[in-house]
Amino acid sequence: MIELGSRERKQPPPAHVVWESLTEPRRPGGRPWLDLRPDEVEPRVLRAVRPELVVWSSLWPERPGDEIRFDIRPAENGCSLRWTLSTPGEFPEPAVVGHLRHRLNVLINARLRFSYGQ
Repeated sequence: MIELGSRERKQPPPAHVVWESLTEPRRPGGRPWLDLRPDEVEPRVLRAVRPELVVWSSLWPERPGDEIRFDIRPAENGCSLRWTLSTPGEFPEPAVVGHLRHRLNVLINARLRFSYGQ
């Protein structure tokens, strides 16, 4: 797999809460945060190790082999969450990579974070 991008940021809740949000983003009573665009699909959880790892399938139908890995570790006053986007294919055009990275930043470091009241 070729890494296309990665970013680590702090999240306010403990690791197990973030893990639950990532493994079941649409669970009843959960915080709504996974706002998909028309060109995106619901991710499948490919692997999960509570409370430290979640791996999603691609959000983009035109990039079915891509994976999004979430590494979660405890941190003071919450947890640290790193997403890493990888592809089994060739490195795409820089504009495509920029779009994918930006979209993950919006979903994870804005929408998910804001759903916790931050």
